[in-house]
Amino acid sequence: MKCLIVDDEALARQRLARLLGDCEGLRVCGEAANGEQGLQQVALLRPDLVLLDVRMPGMDGLEVARHLLNLDPAPAVIFTTAYGDHALEAFETQAVDYLLKPVHPQRLRQALDKARRLSPARLQQLQAANGERRTHLCARVRGNLELMAVDEVIYLQADSKYVTACSGARSILLEEPLKALEQEFAYRFIRVHRGALVAAPCIRGLEKDSQGRHKVILEGVDVRLEVSRRLLPQVRKRIKDGAV
Repeated sequence: MKCLIVDDEALARQRLARLLGDCEGLRVCGEAANGEQGLQQVALLRPDLVLLDVRMPGMDGLEVARHLLNLDPAPAVIFTTAYGDHALEAFETQAVDYLLKPVHPQRLRQALDKARRLSPARLQQLQAANGERRTHLCARVRGNLELMAVDEVIYLQADSKYVTACSGARSILLEEPLKALEQEFAYRFIRVHRGALVAAPCIRGLEKDSQGRHKVILEGVDVRLEVSRRLLPQVRKRIKDGAV
């Protein structure tokens, strides 16, 4: 079984590699120092198991695990952490295990025996309890993962069963409901139409077309998204209040 170690501390990675080296039938295929590197290594190395630190700069381990669920098959995940807080205690009732640092060899072997994946809903609950939200959106592209930083997204537009996330330079297709994205990222996005959210910091104003429809002007893209009559007062208020 191939294992990838993802931890921002080099000494922690070295210790885990030594412990895994003593486990029969398991081989360390690679290491990563942060969440984004970890996802890149997973796509490249296709490990069966990921030992994943929870708290890392930038993308934390919980977010990495959520993105891994987009893979088929997805690797099993064992979390490692120096923090035994209440959010992580919830793992005790799950099939996925977590290990407190410094990791004890016997405890590691027990975790290897029962490693499984968390459900997407459970990961969302744990992220909320841990006070964290995603920093990136994730799409499946020909069996691999493509990431887009939430702060780069200018608008989200629903089309059939997909949602297009556009940053201006590129776009990705998300298999997530627009409503769920609106709730998760309400701090950044405002709904302008039943099928579109725009990043509030990117709004530069409103314009009216020849047919009398109001459209939002966005920085970084030439696209003009229509604003519904029902939501127009809300959008105008956001602009007037200086929240955009």
